[in-house]
Amino acid sequence: MIEVTNVSKSYGQVQALRGVSFHVDAGEVIGLLGPNGAGKTTMMKILTGYLQPSDGSAVVDGLDVLTHPLEVQQRIGYLPENAPLYPELSVQAYLQMIADLRQVPEAEQPARLSDAIRATALVDHLTRPIGQLSKGYRQRVGLAQAILHQPKLLILDEPTAGLDPTQIVEVRHLIRRLAKNSTVMISTHILSEVEATCDRVIILLNGEVRADARLADLEATSDAILVLADGAPDASGELRKLPGVHAVESSRSDDGQVYRIQSSGRADLRSAIYILAREQNWPLKELHRDVRTLETVFNELVTETGKPPRKPKGRVQGKPTGRVQSEATGKVQSRAADKVQSEAADKVQSEAADKVQSQVPKKAHGKSKGGDR
Repeated sequence: MIEVTNVSKSYGQVQALRGVSFHVDAGEVIGLLGPNGAGKTTMMKILTGYLQPSDGSAVVDGLDVLTHPLEVQQRIGYLPENAPLYPELSVQAYLQMIADLRQVPEAEQPARLSDAIRATALVDHLTRPIGQLSKGYRQRVGLAQAILHQPKLLILDEPTAGLDPTQIVEVRHLIRRLAKNSTVMISTHILSEVEATCDRVIILLNGEVRADARLADLEATSDAILVLADGAPDASGELRKLPGVHAVESSRSDDGQVYRIQSSGRADLRSAIYILAREQNWPLKELHRDVRTLETVFNELVTETGKPPRKPKGRVQGKPTGRVQSEATGKVQSRAADKVQSEAADKVQSEAADKVQSQVPKKAHGKSKGGDR
């Protein structure tokens, strides 16, 4: 469904993306992660045709984004971080306008509108102006417009921003349902959201892909945690002698002396550690496999090495550099994006306003029976 090859994007002398490549199969739910300024939103805007890459190619459903932008956009449902809504329109009028702009056949519009409204639980708010809705309900309106035309690819930038815990759970279930018919890409800062929703994760740091794996593989580990009671002799030396042990880290906790035994492969070390503890008569309190969460993996990548001076151009090779783009990167990117967005918004708003004036009064604001209900 998505094929990204060596995509780079520069804002003046600052590179937001640096040789990004990844592949997404149809039906996958992908989490795109990274600290602020890592290039997540830039990557999403390139996939939607909103921005053009400085180098490389992006293909969606077999179509190049640069050479077939309209065809690609017909296949995409996009919810940006700040959904561009018309506050003076009612929910029904806005979704009707989107159905027209998306060129949904008129015969199919009632069913499509009904499906999107019910999926996002907006049935009781159809006649309310969008400007009077809470942030959470405005986010739902943004989701509704993104799924209205039943896209093959759904791109969601911070889809649960502003939602309460109950609404977040509802959106999770909605995304899983949508994944049955669409490929879904989600960008979020809530790591638990990715763990609950996504099959696979792509982590961007400094505009480069630092991890691309299924969650189960990314979090898998054979390391073991051993806890001995206070007063036990130092066990580090004996543990290092065990076959398959790569390293041993020791620390203190309220429970006693804690040892983290790192495996040099995929072998489970717990049986060998238990036998050794019995032979040495250690006061064993706890022995279990080390649990790695997505947050643990993410923090390890971010802090693996210090950040070297960044060159304005060229690809960086080697290990992750730890921190993401500087404040200057964010400011330049923001200014450039604002400029592009402003120009595009003026054009779209002008076209949309003409269409609203000719159609919305008949379909959403009329005084006839059933209008705006």
